[in-house]
Amino acid sequence: MTLGTSGHTEGRAALTRAPAPRHTPAGATPPGYDPDDLPDGLVVADADGRIVCFNAKAARLTAVPRERAIGSRLDDALPLEDIKGNRWWPLTDPYGGLATRTGQPERNLLLPGGRELLVAARYVRDQPLGPVRRVVVTLRGTEARRRNERSDAELIATVAHELRSPLTSVRGFTHTLLTKWERFTDEQKRLILETVHNDAHRVTRLISELLDISRIDAGRLEVRRQPVDIAAAVGRHVQGLTARGLAPDRFFVRVRRPLPDLWADPDKIDQILGNLLENAVRHGAGTVTIEVAPTGAQDGEKGTAVTVSDEGPGIPEESMGRVFTRFWRGSTRGGTGLGLYIVKGLVEAHGGAITVGRAPSGGARFRFVLPVGAPAYLTQGI
Repeated sequence: MTLGTSGHTEGRAALTRAPAPRHTPAGATPPGYDPDDLPDGLVVADADGRIVCFNAKAARLTAVPRERAIGSRLDDALPLEDIKGNRWWPLTDPYGGLATRTGQPERNLLLPGGRELLVAARYVRDQPLGPVRRVVVTLRGTEARRRNERSDAELIATVAHELRSPLTSVRGFTHTLLTKWERFTDEQKRLILETVHNDAHRVTRLISELLDISRIDAGRLEVRRQPVDIAAAVGRHVQGLTARGLAPDRFFVRVRRPLPDLWADPDKIDQILGNLLENAVRHGAGTVTIEVAPTGAQDGEKGTAVTVSDEGPGIPEESMGRVFTRFWRGSTRGGTGLGLYIVKGLVEAHGGAITVGRAPSGGARFRFVLPVGAPAYLTQGI
């Protein structure tokens, strides 16, 4: 295989120390950058297929010394293969083939010895359909992708495990009712149906959590803003918890008025409050205090702050940084470990922020801030 057909060669200095213009257009990369500052590996070959730029990250990822790479041919310095053992450079032929090609999308490739890389390439031409003057290759490690794959696999395993129990219960109880209906009293039938109903609700909630996570991760979470009375929403949640059997004196609600007008998604606000209060009840102890107040000077913008704290053992200092990650569990009292991850995503979708700390009583203290967030047509006076 022959990489390149022209005698044109470009020096690395031109790529690293070009004089900067007086003004850089918005979104453009200043031409005076140093490739070693890039977080990814960067390899640039000239029109002859010889490497003229090989940054420090590329050297670390490939274990190829920069001195050996500069001036070498691409296929010699980077003898990449796909998972089927096909050599990548002869397969893609960057300097030949169709003149309409612009590059290669990122894909998993292997170096000799099994070192795995994520590789993408761009073909640079001086003019459309002209010869390739440069091949720009980016290299990334696969650790982040592996972590995401492990996280996704763990998510599937967790949800499957959590679904199995209620579905087994639903199937067992419905089978019992269908086969032995006459043997049960009306009270027994009612009790069985309530259990089936609760288990079905649990399944629905798990599926909703899974959908929320996929939307948060993909950045597709939609917020439908409308006026929300968050103090009233807190009251509804506390009333619902006491109706389920919790003592009314388990909760203390403090509202500092006047509160600014809040435009938010009411369903998502209910989800945030529900998760935080359930977390405080399940993992905390003593009185759960909910405070709703206008934001202060320390918050930097007008909005509403909601604090939920309890009197339990609190969260260890070393765990504070992991509270809002997937599968974090503060205790062994059940749960999927997804609730606080979803809460953070919902708060941030509103343009807000959430923090965790220690309450004055020693328990856990969650505080989230929601900006006023009025729709654009209101802020523009339409």
